[in-house]
Amino acid sequence: MTARKKKKKNISSEEIEQEEDIMEPEDQSGDVQADPAQDEVGQDEVSQDEVAPEISEETAIEAEEPTIESLSEQIEALKTSAAEYLDRAVRAQAELDNVRKRTIRDIENAHKYALEKFVNELLPVLDSLELGINASENIEDTSSLREGMELTMKIFCSSLEKSGVKSVEPQKGDKFNPDQHEAVTVQEVEDVESGAVTTTLQKGYELNGRLIRPAKVIVAK
Repeated sequence: MTARKKKKKNISSEEIEQEEDIMEPEDQSGDVQADPAQDEVGQDEVSQDEVAPEISEETAIEAEEPTIESLSEQIEALKTSAAEYLDRAVRAQAELDNVRKRTIRDIENAHKYALEKFVNELLPVLDSLELGINASENIEDTSSLREGMELTMKIFCSSLEKSGVKSVEPQKGDKFNPDQHEAVTVQEVEDVESGAVTTTLQKGYELNGRLIRPAKVIVAK
């Protein structure tokens, strides 16, 4: 009986020692390891405490009231800028007035002398007519007079073409065009279709593509 009791006591002591050995790492780990989040929070609080006095000092400097000298300098600078802008505005207004006056003068001159080139083109025609009239007083052969008139006619037509004038002269059998022709009368013609031009009584004329006088024609019935 004594031997069995000793064995039981030995087993129980060994189990207790093993249990103590297993529990020791947990206790040590709990004592040694620290929370990293708490360390970061502590560092942030320290850094904010260190920066806060610096920020407050800067804001205090900025909040200082400006001196009279600094305000005077700013006023002088603003006066200088205002004077420069006023001078520019006055110059721009003067230039605008000059442009307006030149434009009015150019328009007036354009109205006055718009026909100057056209008149210069017609002057040779007038000279030719005067020469023909003077020569017709002592001339017996009318053929030479006719040649002179035909030459004057060519000069006159050339002057009109240079100024953008073009004749509108429909031929017999051309289709009647109400945009360029004016029907004076209607007649029956055997060899002409109905609605076509039979005879041109008076030429029409266009100025740079715009009709200024329609051609007067007779239209087939």
